[in-house]
Amino acid sequence: MRPARADERVAAVGLWRRLLVKPELGSLIGAVVILAFFSVQSSVFRSLSGVANWLDVASTLGIMAVAVALLMIGGHFDLSAGVMTGTTALTVGIVATELDQNIWVAIAASLVLALAIGFANGWLVTRTGLPSFIITLGTFLMLQGLNLGLTKLFTGTVIVRGIAEAPGFHSAQLVLASRVTLFGQEFRIAILWWLLATAVASWVLLRTRFGNWVFATGGDEVASRNVGVPAARTTITLFMTTAAAAWLVGSITAVRLTSVQANTGTGQELIYIVAAVIGGCLLTGGFGSAIGAALGALVFGMTQQGIVYLNWDADWFYFFLGAMLLLAVLSNRLVRRYAEAARR
Repeated sequence: MRPARADERVAAVGLWRRLLVKPELGSLIGAVVILAFFSVQSSVFRSLSGVANWLDVASTLGIMAVAVALLMIGGHFDLSAGVMTGTTALTVGIVATELDQNIWVAIAASLVLALAIGFANGWLVTRTGLPSFIITLGTFLMLQGLNLGLTKLFTGTVIVRGIAEAPGFHSAQLVLASRVTLFGQEFRIAILWWLLATAVASWVLLRTRFGNWVFATGGDEVASRNVGVPAARTTITLFMTTAAAAWLVGSITAVRLTSVQANTGTGQELIYIVAAVIGGCLLTGGFGSAIGAALGALVFGMTQQGIVYLNWDADWFYFFLGAMLLLAVLSNRLVRRYAEAARR
């Protein structure tokens, strides 16, 4: 007679196995390796000023990567996420400078616009059943055209300038673009926004009912509906969350630079997806973590600045980015298979 199999809910699981099935493990190892690689070769990279620089690069990318990771865990993509950061930044600039409004009014108007775009993306995906790739590709193209056309219409050029002269700018700068001094080195406040976004997203994913809905919808949308998960509402909320993150990054960009070009953000959407995949998100949905996406953004920031500090040709960055993406996809696939085998 075959011996009874132990119940997986009470069976002892070793520390290594628990770690191995964590989505963020690969990105954590990658971040440590890249940190060590560039630190050994560059004293500037490991200095406080170097740390401040690559954390700054990672921060705005990390805010978006975390939101994109939530959407990917929910089983969808948003190819308009990059250009939407430009749309929101341009909205802040145009409303504040061309319409002579307080910059906080401009920021609020930009948020309303972003949430409306996010809602439209999510509603179209859930109502039509078309792949989110197609829906958001259309949104990407439309926003790209609107960014260029409306910027030329209002300013006569492809750049919105003069944001620093808008009423309320100094308070907005304090909240979105100021610097914090730690250990005698100035760090951008965007790093704090990145850490806050990661903490909130992680709490939502792991400690709330909505987080369970996200995993369920991404894992099997039909099955999740059958057990009462509001899949359509969850999907729309995730698209609106991505749009809100784009608004935050766009507002930070507008206030920090005090001018915005019409092509701002174009092409960045693929970088956000790469960071999320490096962080452990599966392209098929249902698996990933916000912390992993934040680590993926950190890998991006360290690699980009490390190449600069070592005086390498910047073109090599894209080679490393592609290599990291392939390694992340392969490792995530192996981890997923191991996790599934461990449950049998």
